[in-house]
Amino acid sequence: MGFVAPSGFLPDPGVADRAASFFAERGWKVCAGETVFARELRFAGSDELRAVELQRFATDRRLDVVVAARGGYGMSRLLERLDFAAIRDAGRILVGYSDFTAFGLALLARAGGVSFQGPSAADFGSRGDSEFTIQSFFEAIEQPEVWIEFETDGPDLDVRGRLWGGNLSMLCAVMGTPYLPRVQGGILFLEDVNEAAYRIERMLLQLLHAGILQRQRAVVLGDFTPTPSMPNDNGFDLSVVVGHLRSVLATPIVTGLPFGHGRRRVTLPIGAPGRLQLRAGQARLHFHRHPVLT
Repeated sequence: MGFVAPSGFLPDPGVADRAASFFAERGWKVCAGETVFARELRFAGSDELRAVELQRFATDRRLDVVVAARGGYGMSRLLERLDFAAIRDAGRILVGYSDFTAFGLALLARAGGVSFQGPSAADFGSRGDSEFTIQSFFEAIEQPEVWIEFETDGPDLDVRGRLWGGNLSMLCAVMGTPYLPRVQGGILFLEDVNEAAYRIERMLLQLLHAGILQRQRAVVLGDFTPTPSMPNDNGFDLSVVVGHLRSVLATPIVTGLPFGHGRRRVTLPIGAPGRLQLRAGQARLHFHRHPVLT
């Protein structure tokens, strides 16, 4: 298990120590990169250090799993420095979320590689751990087929397609660049945090106007809380956003996926084949052919 910090610095370096202890107690050998303890402005070290270390960890065949210690901001500065083909060929299990979305999308777009949206270092070994989050993580990296069930208000359906997505803001940030995968007939999952409802709608409409939402079999919305209310919202909230999107888009919009910045979230692959089944308010999301431990 390797921990790196390709984006923001860790405000509490003890997070890495607790995560390392969590895995060591379970028989794993753990190593942490220099970036986990480095600080430069808001970043975990210089761009060069973070890019070189991420490339090295992601292609080190002595490592089975590489986890981004945290998100924040900074991955966008590294994309041009990374050899995505080499990372894909190394076949390591690569996990992160939030800002790490840019990496997962770029790996899929540039090399067809599959990575995971999942826990960060703070989810392992800290107080108030979510057993649900950790269990989902191990299921995703250990089992060749995974099923996730959740309640939803979406319509009955049964669709198959490439599972992809992540943080909504980061997906919008890579639009118009070589790092956005062009997925036709996919299952797009999205989440965000600390964005007002009108900003969430604006980003979703950007995806709509760009033709991305129309090309999907389904759009699955995860957790967007906290969603700050604005003084002039006057009842405009996330439910209004979802209702409007459903009124202008034929692609099914599915809500309720336990995925986001909260303590309770599933681990999902960016780029693996998926299937989404909905019946009577119950959803079942399945994925396979993703990287797993051998």
